Amino acid sequence: MSQSAEIDQLDTLAQELAAIQQTSSKRIALLGSRHVPITHQHLIEMMSYALVLSGNRLITSGATGTNAAAIKGAMRADPNLLTVILPQSLDKQPRESQEQLNQVLHLVENPENDHLSLGEASTLCNREIISRCQQLICFAFHDSQTLLQTCTEAEEQRKVVTLFYFD
Repeated sequence: MSQSAEIDQLDTLAQELAAIQQTSSKRIALLGSRHVPITHQHLIEMMSYALVLSGNRLITSGATGTNAAAIKGAMRADPNLLTVILPQSLDKQPRESQEQLNQVLHLVENPENDHLSLGEASTLCNREIISRCQQLICFAFHDSQTLLQTCTEAEEQRKVVTLFYFD
């Protein structure tokens, strides 16, 4: 192994240890698939509730499934510690999401992306979310290309990434 690779591994290990030992609040992004079984949604909701109750700021997007569960848990714990960043304008979100999103205090819309496909807009949105967080928790399937790319980009930015697979 080259000395450069060893230094990178030590640097990564040091960052992960520092993140684990950090007792102050963090900015945590929680993202994931829209296609999530209800039992998993309950677990994600409990996780986001606990993270926010512990004083962490939670950042997510506005889709159904994982993100809706994260929003529900965070809103129950402390709505002031939740930021939701949409890939497009609120009007472009699914009807079932709009009612929940209308209750979010810190909602960021991206109407300049309304002309893009949802996939393209989601990629840009995820990049914005990653730029604002210290840590990423992601729930994905092995074929969730946009989410897996987001995890790769977060790792390249030296963010702590925890990736859970549904399959």
